Amino acid sequence: MATQDGSAVVTMETEPQPKAAELLGDDVEKTDENSSSIDTGNSTQDCPLSNGDDADDKQETVDLKIIWNKNKYDLKIPVDSTGAKLKERIHALTGLPPTMQKVMYKGLLPEDKTLREIKITSGAKIMVVGSTINDVLAVNTPKEVVQQEVKAEENKKEPLCRQKQHRKVLDKGKPEDIMPAIKGTKERLPTVPLSGMFNKSGGKVRLTFKLEQDQLWIGTKERTEKVPMGSIKNVLSEPIEGHEDYHMMAFQLGPTEASQYWVYWVPAQFVDAIKDTVLGKWQYF
Repeated sequence: MATQDGSAVVTMETEPQPKAAELLGDDVEKTDENSSSIDTGNSTQDCPLSNGDDADDKQETVDLKIIWNKNKYDLKIPVDSTGAKLKERIHALTGLPPTMQKVMYKGLLPEDKTLREIKITSGAKIMVVGSTINDVLAVNTPKEVVQQEVKAEENKKEPLCRQKQHRKVLDKGKPEDIMPAIKGTKERLPTVPLSGMFNKSGGKVRLTFKLEQDQLWIGTKERTEKVPMGSIKNVLSEPIEGHEDYHMMAFQLGPTEASQYWVYWVPAQFVDAIKDTVLGKWQYF
């Protein structure tokens, strides 16, 4: 072929490459592209794999002192973590489940607020109260409590006259000047005071029923207590073992057992009349 200035141009025709070579060339080109892509990815990954704690290093954190069961633990946690997240971290440290934790910082720590909102700063002491499930299952009732419960049950079953607090009075024996008793009968109150009986301290006591004044006079050697009958909540009584013709009797002056006024060696024939008179069933003579 000739150009305009008459010089010749030689044209070379490239022979077509075999089809297999074309495929091989395509594969190599693709491999190069993949290698280039892999190299590009590796060039951006300079950090080692994270174990989950590195996230804390990239955020603002606080260093806390966790105190539980007389043990102290150091904990680093993001300041924007919630109270619920803090409980999870405490669980990892102590084994105490979040549902069994009571976390205290200037009061009970709310689960839905962040540490920043609660104004927790580095160095803060976080108190944790709670027991693990194993601790709860391992708790046994103290021996003293068991003994007290057994004793209380025994006291319910045994007669009052056998209980130690009453035995010390009854062991003194029947007073010499006690009024005669008649078993199996019911009589009205006498017109004279019931006398010759013992009180809880072992001193002599007499009972005078002032019906016109609605009062029970409890007299001892030292003084006489004038008790309004309306203030007596109840009257308890029980026969004295071995001397069933006499009773021990308590006037309930308050809400507890400590407010019971005990009288010993009350003649049996007057027991019902005393209860009726004090509790409202008046007897007129």
